[in-house]
Amino acid sequence: MFAYEGRLNDRLTSSDAMLAVFSPKATVQRMLDVEAALARALAAAGVIPPDAAAPIEAACDAGRLDADALTRAASRAGNLAIPLVKQLTARVAEHAPDAAKYVHWGATSQDIIDSGMVLQLRDALDQIDGGVDALCDLLAQQAQRYRDTPMIGRTWLQQALPITLGLKFAQWLDALERHRSRLAQLRERALALQFGGAAGTLASLGDAAPAVAQKLAQDLQLPLPCVPWHTQRDRIAEAATVFGLLTGTLGKIARDVSLQMQTEIGELAEPSSAGKGGSSTMPHKRNPVGCAAALTAAMRVPGLVATMLAAMVQEHERALGGWQAEWETLPDIARLCAGALSNIAEVVGGLEVDASRLASNLDLTRGLVLGEAVMLALGASMGRLRAHELVEHASREAVRSGRGLRDVLAEHPDVTSVLDEHRLDALFDPANYSGQARAFVDAVLERHRASGLALSHPLTGNP
Repeated sequence: MFAYEGRLNDRLTSSDAMLAVFSPKATVQRMLDVEAALARALAAAGVIPPDAAAPIEAACDAGRLDADALTRAASRAGNLAIPLVKQLTARVAEHAPDAAKYVHWGATSQDIIDSGMVLQLRDALDQIDGGVDALCDLLAQQAQRYRDTPMIGRTWLQQALPITLGLKFAQWLDALERHRSRLAQLRERALALQFGGAAGTLASLGDAAPAVAQKLAQDLQLPLPCVPWHTQRDRIAEAATVFGLLTGTLGKIARDVSLQMQTEIGELAEPSSAGKGGSSTMPHKRNPVGCAAALTAAMRVPGLVATMLAAMVQEHERALGGWQAEWETLPDIARLCAGALSNIAEVVGGLEVDASRLASNLDLTRGLVLGEAVMLALGASMGRLRAHELVEHASREAVRSGRGLRDVLAEHPDVTSVLDEHRLDALFDPANYSGQARAFVDAVLERHRASGLALSHPLTGNP
């Protein structure tokens, strides 16, 4: 029996944990959690009878609602909260008719939907925070491991100058550390209770409004903002944007790894396992499927973030269209971000490094990429312009003859009069021309250590 209820490709681009956070049942349950907390707050503030809260709370169980009827009615009502309140009221009335009169007292649909979404966003941030912390640890380990491993740096997709593999990991880690800061700041601003009633004034609660709002916020463990934010959507848009930035960095990592995994490059490879990365027709294939999932997210998320930014322009005190556009968009962004994060953590943690290919690719130009180092060494005695002309001419000769640049230069008297064999050998050692690569790696690792994260996620790849 074909019983899977999610979208067919969900598990290709998200994590099971994040799919659970934004599942239809979880969405309804989080709205019901708000309704239950509202009943408790109303009772505590003396707005409704003390014995009315318990029956309402007991009925706030998504498993007791008719999901199909809920979604059908929502298509006519314009949102899920209206039919949800009707079903909830009916469930309460079955056992406590008097309590049913007080379901949803003083609230509006948007209060329930927005506060439920904020609870889901908090759950999502718990998942994302944990994933980012774990990935930072993994990147730190790889940066340390390959701190001194030379490789070719590439600009405009062409070979440029030597760097170290550790520097690439450190650059990724540096970006992820900034995202950790953004996520922490996001929690402070975005996780706020939404409770304003029909027009954001809580007029229906009279003088009891402040006490009810405070108790509701405490119950849900959410900050109580100074004012309801029905059409001030910067909190939700910021969440989308921060997730978008994180997804972009994960896509950058995926792009680099997949390029280095090309057959002709062969420097890196995703970890392999049964059934992963194969082809339906070519048995030799080993496709970068983890990178593909992250890149899929990185291509889809910018458009979704744009939708969230466009939805910020909302009318007066309650919105028509913009608010509704957020309902599926933000969950999709969170799902994609979590999937990219999970896939990149698996890739980085089990990354296979071919040191011999790193070395051979570094020597692919037979020393041409070290021409700058030689030019600067010669320029100290003959001037930069003359040295540039000499090395440029020698480079052309090396390409024409198929010889190494060092060998060509070793035959030039203007070179040998300044640089002996030992000095030439040192200049053509890539490890001696990686600049501040090691110092940069050390600085990023120090910052990571200062963040207080423990390197507690053992690697599975080959050193």
